Amino acid sequence: MSQPVGRVPQRRNARSNRARILATARQELGRNPDITLEELARASGVVRRTLFGHFPGRAALLEALAEEAAEALQSAVAAAPPAPEQAERALAHFSLSMWPVGDRYRMLLALARRDLGVDRVNEILKPARARATGILERGQRDGVFHPHLPPAVLSAGLEAMTVALLEEVNTGAFEDDGTRVAVATLIAAGVPEKRALVVVDDAAATAAAEDAAGG
Repeated sequence: MSQPVGRVPQRRNARSNRARILATARQELGRNPDITLEELARASGVVRRTLFGHFPGRAALLEALAEEAAEALQSAVAAAPPAPEQAERALAHFSLSMWPVGDRYRMLLALARRDLGVDRVNEILKPARARATGILERGQRDGVFHPHLPPAVLSAGLEAMTVALLEEVNTGAFEDDGTRVAVATLIAAGVPEKRALVVVDDAAATAAAEDAAGG
């Protein structure tokens, strides 16, 4: 049976509209967490019916953003080398790879507990938390990171610091491409500042070279 004329363009337009709505939501929710769906439709350049056709309510829109964030986080975790030579380099790579995801979806920070709920946020962050804890555990065992906190507790502290810095980005008080946060993360884990700067510079250069080769 032949495909009805116009079906493919309509589907393509629907995908394009959905992507544009989500991209606009990431931007506008960062500016105003209480923006209405009607206001978001206008900002997205679509009519109200189109937005509600994709997202029948605020909860559906936020869940779509949360799902995007979860997939991006899982991809970033999966892309990291499973067992790099040095734990400090692994932590630098991890921090650098996580920052773009956090920066892209930082608007969810203001909405996480109120709209998504703690359980959903924990579910999204679980793979990243497991990877960070594993790196810290190995680094403590190798004498690279300070051992006075259990790995999971230290991981939670580093996560809280990163979240706080993302919130500062939200307010416009702080800008970073991820390198300054990575250096701060290594220092907080117990790496001397000069060594942290060298490790992060090397990890950033390697990541840039890999991106260039892949692009």
